[in-house]
Amino acid sequence: MEKRNAKAISRKEDWQLSMHLKICKWCRAYEEKLKILDDILKRKLSRNEKTEINDVDIQNFKSKVLEKLDI
Repeated sequence: MEKRNAKAISRKEDWQLSMHLKICKWCRAYEEKLKILDDILKRKLSRNEKTEINDVDIQNFKSKVLEKLDI
């Protein structure tokens, strides 16, 4: 999914990913989260805001993801 968001993928890869997403609810949910994150990042970058991410922000983000995944 990240590869498809970053650049064009082949028809075969696109078809394989589409078929996988039809059967895997976890990957569909992940794809939705990716879309949201991409939109947020694009908006921030388009505003030319100075965006600094420090280690505390990264750890907080990781903790929230793990909490949502019940790990």
